[in-house]
Amino acid sequence: MNEIRAFIAHHEDEVQVALYAILIISLWFAEIFLSKNTAKSKLKHLRSNVFFIFTGLPIQLFFTGFVILISAWDNRHHFGLINLIPYHTNPWVYYISLFLMLDLCEYTYHVVMHKTEFLWKFHLVHHSDLHVDVSTTVREHPCETVVRTCFLMLWVFICGPLLSVLVLRQTFQTFANILGHTEFRLSERVNKYASLVFITPNLHHVHHHYQLPYTDRNYGDVLSIWDRLFGTYANLDKEHTHFGIDTHMDENMNSKFGNILKIPFQKFERPGDQFHS
Repeated sequence: MNEIRAFIAHHEDEVQVALYAILIISLWFAEIFLSKNTAKSKLKHLRSNVFFIFTGLPIQLFFTGFVILISAWDNRHHFGLINLIPYHTNPWVYYISLFLMLDLCEYTYHVVMHKTEFLWKFHLVHHSDLHVDVSTTVREHPCETVVRTCFLMLWVFICGPLLSVLVLRQTFQTFANILGHTEFRLSERVNKYASLVFITPNLHHVHHHYQLPYTDRNYGDVLSIWDRLFGTYANLDKEHTHFGIDTHMDENMNSKFGNILKIPFQKFERPGDQFHS
């Protein structure tokens, strides 16, 4: 067991990438076999998103080194909010407290991306996908990848987690993000109880609805408690959920990688007074 922990600690990036790849590939094939979409249509949609792996992964790996350095500095100097919590030396208190802190930080990041006009232009690339499936997980503009990892460095600096906490947190986050973008939904009965704590695929599909106010709902990363606490929680039936973003419903624009990369730098008309600010 110690050898496994040591291996993961020294190969965090490789382990995360491997888990990420295995889960996405497995779910993508499951979507083919279990959904109404044909393999041809799935491949066409995959081509729209798969190239984002090659723009996002190098950036992610590059900044991970800085995240590790910041975590090490915090712990060497006993810096971070975790040190203000009583009994933080208790492993259960330590891990649960930091998991909650980091999840709240990711909720905050997501809200900022929606509420800041400049940042929203990059984040809407993710929302512009007209058909949400597991490949949508990787549909992130490289400029947003930079912003997201810079925010992560800030959160780590403020909270002060050990690397082991980051590995655990990233593992949960990876699974939650991938599952949240699958075509599969939980039954209403299961979702009713699971969504009391977690962001389920049902809830994240609501977030990908093409119109406000639903686009500004269910910001949570792993946990749904922040949306409930801050009034951004919402449900929407599957029949009434339509993916995309109302300013970018042109399928030609949203299905070609080169066109998608240009979206943040092009002018577009906002319908009515619906901008996310």
